[in-house]
Amino acid sequence: MTSQTASVLPAPAPTVATRWTLSTHDIDAYASGQNGWHLACDMLSGGSFAGFLDHVQLPGLRLVRETTNRALRQHGEMNPDCCGFALTCRQDGEARFSGQRLDTESVMVGRCDELDLCSPPGFELTGIVVDNALLQSLTERLNDRAPPAWLERRVVLHFDDPTMQSLRGTLRGAFSALDAMPGLLDDPVATVQLRDDVLLAWLNALPEDVDLRELRSTEAHRRVVRRACELMMSRPDEPLSMLQVCSRIGASQRKLNYCFQETLGLSPARYLRALRLNGVRRALKRPESRSVQDIAAHWGFWHLSQFATDYRRQFGELPSQTLRGAALTRH
Repeated sequence: MTSQTASVLPAPAPTVATRWTLSTHDIDAYASGQNGWHLACDMLSGGSFAGFLDHVQLPGLRLVRETTNRALRQHGEMNPDCCGFALTCRQDGEARFSGQRLDTESVMVGRCDELDLCSPPGFELTGIVVDNALLQSLTERLNDRAPPAWLERRVVLHFDDPTMQSLRGTLRGAFSALDAMPGLLDDPVATVQLRDDVLLAWLNALPEDVDLRELRSTEAHRRVVRRACELMMSRPDEPLSMLQVCSRIGASQRKLNYCFQETLGLSPARYLRALRLNGVRRALKRPESRSVQDIAAHWGFWHLSQFATDYRRQFGELPSQTLRGAALTRH
């Protein structure tokens, strides 16, 4: 633990603290391994996937550490009754959180009813997810007021280097303490102490006010992307052209491309292709999966030789290998 100060909150009723880790080459197992959250992951860059999760559930707070080797989009719901605080320790390219650019000198903060995170290859994240009730109680005890209203949004904040180093050190210290002394999780007093040390470090770093004016245009771009994705995926077996998509959502091709690049870091065509390939992979792994040709056709891939080449480039194996591997796993 990073401090020997007494807990700022009374100890809760006895709660079992737990830790779980997962190392996997299956992107869907990576998504489902984030217990209690409802996330989907789509791989956006080519090659075999490798991911690692390390989550620690303390009373009212979850410590999170995650590493992935390929570009991903993680999206879905975490917990609407929680607030998240996270930073990157490593990223080999641009990342985006709710359409906002993220680098190693910035942090992700905000409500957890929705997650939309686009990460590059070689990405490492660490942070916390806090119950809103705990956050409000602690903030009121410390500052005699409720948490700042901007925490109801999802924002990227830029901190100076000493603050970033301090936050990284606090999170690293928490995981190191648990690595060295796993028995801490069996001690209710120690887990509350650890929880409060980490949460106080974040609360002390947060500004009282945040300029949210740029969020208006960011959210407008995300709405365009959301509408376009819904339209493009409504009939995967009959992919629309970009001109058709533009016509139906009332945006120029230039605007559509700009919104996708700003929100996801990809062109609409590249993103749609990645989504369809990910859809094929999930279908191949289902127990009731059909032939490779039928599944490819359902997702709009009619030229099988080109499809097989694209699939191998995306996932590091042929679709027939995915199908055989899924059958072997079930048996």
